[in-house]
Amino acid sequence: MTATWRGVFPAVTTKMDEAGQVNLTATQHSIDRLIENGVSGVVVLPMLGENASLTSTERETVIRAAVEVAGGRVPVLSGLAEITLASAKANARNYEAFGAQGLMVFPSLGYKSDPRETVAWYREIAAASSLPIMIYNNPIAYGVDVTPDVLEMLCDTKEIVCVKEESGDIRRITDIAVALGDRFSVFCGVDDLIVESMALGATGWVSGMTNVWPKQCVEIFQLCAQEKFSRARELYRILTPSFHLDTHVKLVQYIKLAEHLVYGAPEWTRSPRLALVGAERDFVIATVNGAIRGLANPDPG
Repeated sequence: MTATWRGVFPAVTTKMDEAGQVNLTATQHSIDRLIENGVSGVVVLPMLGENASLTSTERETVIRAAVEVAGGRVPVLSGLAEITLASAKANARNYEAFGAQGLMVFPSLGYKSDPRETVAWYREIAAASSLPIMIYNNPIAYGVDVTPDVLEMLCDTKEIVCVKEESGDIRRITDIAVALGDRFSVFCGVDDLIVESMALGATGWVSGMTNVWPKQCVEIFQLCAQEKFSRARELYRILTPSFHLDTHVKLVQYIKLAEHLVYGAPEWTRSPRLALVGAERDFVIATVNGAIRGLANPDPG
């Protein structure tokens, strides 16, 4: 399964009840819905899954529940977001024991490492388990950029097979291909750059809004993979205002509210995140409802 990581891998939201406790039933339901709608893999415990807000026991239950409901239909990756190398290595081993089939590894959350330190971080984590690794490259949020030069230094680390590219610089996909060929799969890591990324050769998509519209997001990906960009743009233009919600600091609340509006999933989050109120809530609702109308009545032109 690892050699063929391609396609749409939603970054799964961890469902909560109103008291902020993990709702495993709703989480499993959402994962099953994603798989039934054609996604190629799932990533649990991403930032969107409120990884940092969960206890170790809760993370274990989420991983095990995801593996159970996936039932081997698609690979289940787990986010690995830690401050220290010791805890990252320990949890790489733990998550493998819980049944995860891959890791999406963040840089250290507590320190902006330089390139030499970044390479050491990923090499050491890769050596801690046998799981394949997707590097989570989001320098905008975390201040650490896994550039083509850094990736070149990691070429001999066989466990690292993929990079989730979220630098915001669309040229990066071409730069990786020019420097490294197809050594690493490159996944688009932000929803409102998927068509552009696919046009430049990305082979996967770690997506937030796929939680909301899995069928349509898979269709966009497949149209792009077939180079049917004209049709892909039609769907993309309907959904892009909602895709912009994936880039906001409150993407967890925004996407959970969108899930609630579209298929009734619980919108609750865990503190310090609070439910949306006022004009901000109205804006998200209006944006999502606009996409709902657009999907129901696409522009024939």
